[in-house]
Amino acid sequence: MTSPDLSASGPRAGVYPVLRLIAALLLMTVSGSAMYAAIVSLKPVGLEFGVSRGTASIPYMLFMIGFGAGGVVFGRVADRFGVMVPALIASFSLPAGFVAASNAATLWQFCAAMGLVAGFFGASATFAPIVSDISHWFVRRRGLAVGIVISGSYFAGAIWPPILQHFIDAGGWRETFFGFGIFTLCLMLPLSLFLYRKPPVVPEPAQSSGPVEPRRPLGFSTSGLQRLICAAGIGCCAAMAMPQVHIVPYATDLGYAPARAAEMLSLMLGFGIISRLTSGWISDRIGGLNTLLLGSFLQGCVLVAFLTGDSLLALYLLSAAFGLSQGGIVPSYAIIIRSYFPSREAGWRIGVAFLFTIIGMALGGWMAGALFDLTGSYTVSFLNAIAFNVFNMAIAGKLLMRAKAQVGDLAIAQRS
Repeated sequence: MTSPDLSASGPRAGVYPVLRLIAALLLMTVSGSAMYAAIVSLKPVGLEFGVSRGTASIPYMLFMIGFGAGGVVFGRVADRFGVMVPALIASFSLPAGFVAASNAATLWQFCAAMGLVAGFFGASATFAPIVSDISHWFVRRRGLAVGIVISGSYFAGAIWPPILQHFIDAGGWRETFFGFGIFTLCLMLPLSLFLYRKPPVVPEPAQSSGPVEPRRPLGFSTSGLQRLICAAGIGCCAAMAMPQVHIVPYATDLGYAPARAAEMLSLMLGFGIISRLTSGWISDRIGGLNTLLLGSFLQGCVLVAFLTGDSLLALYLLSAAFGLSQGGIVPSYAIIIRSYFPSREAGWRIGVAFLFTIIGMALGGWMAGALFDLTGSYTVSFLNAIAFNVFNMAIAGKLLMRAKAQVGDLAIAQRS
């Protein structure tokens, strides 16, 4: 096997980063169980505490808020101390969150356990920090490496819900949460310890778009470019949330069985894994900005197609197509940040970008439901998603034009 193009040195430079990549993927997949535990347990937790379905959704909402905000905090920790520190914190916090939730006497104790302990201190520390870390170990294949690691969230979605549901049906949600606390501790701790090496210190790579002036990447201030990336993250994920969050009720409203609707969601997530891996390979060849614009364009096309296809076969095909189109959008932000910002800032900047993609998912999911309540149809919800997607494409197009202009300026300067 040909050694990957790594920025490490030593006789085993080509082996350890690949093993680290596998460990990071497994760690992200295991930690993703908490997110789906909050979803699968929504109904039984609501029944036990005697609250409405909306109130029972609060633990998941708080988990996502903690998940996003914690990524920024632990991204900074990883930048300063290395990724093993936040990974070890997560290895104890996420299991502690499971165990604390299993012993919750009130819904608000359950919310604190899932949102603060499992979300902020747990799962968040194994998402943005790990994506940032793996980007330091690969150069030419950086996009593929990032795509592989970030696929862990989709692998988690494919693996854990049926397993969690099985144990909840067999023994109850409290016993399941306690058991998963022990299970995640036993897996996450050794995987975190494997991340003991700090990334090699190498010079900042030259970018294909031309030399980057540190204070004016793509002609923007660093804060200005970061804000545009965050705005793009809201746009793409507010659009993305419509099918991902609402495909099950949308399909059942059309008269299809819930089992068929669940299969559509599984198709979406399964083909999303393929998309994330493929888009990583693509971004290594055409860059993060081109990959973002390509993914956004394809996502928009499928959103438009959802307005015209409502047969069972069409919905299956559209679900698969949506997974293939959108899976690579979020990883492209990590590649863009690694291309236009100093590597020492990668952890917190990627964390901030991912926070805004999570905000976009939450906003888009809520807006789609609110628009359905107002109109009694998902048509306006899809149109709203398409509008957010156009917003994302406009930002991606602007950034790409700036990058091409930089290349042109460089060519003129070289001829002079």
